[in-house]
Amino acid sequence: MFGIPDAEFGETLMAVVEASGDTDLTPADVDRHLRRQLAGYKVPRRIEMGRDLPREDSGKIFKRRLREPYWHAAGRKI
Repeated sequence: MFGIPDAEFGETLMAVVEASGDTDLTPADVDRHLRRQLAGYKVPRRIEMGRDLPREDSGKIFKRRLREPYWHAAGRKI
């Protein structure tokens, strides 16, 4: 999860989910699950499915690379 530009609030929460194996997981499935587990304001407004997400040498997801296109398009830096 990370922040992306939002016209109404300035920034909003986004999640990119990489499902393991041949799972038929959809953004709606993720949203339903998160709404059962978290307070509504903590659930990302935007959820996308991803494959082969960029990773650092340590194996952690490289969030900066995922965020960069959204902020570049907004004409602002992170």
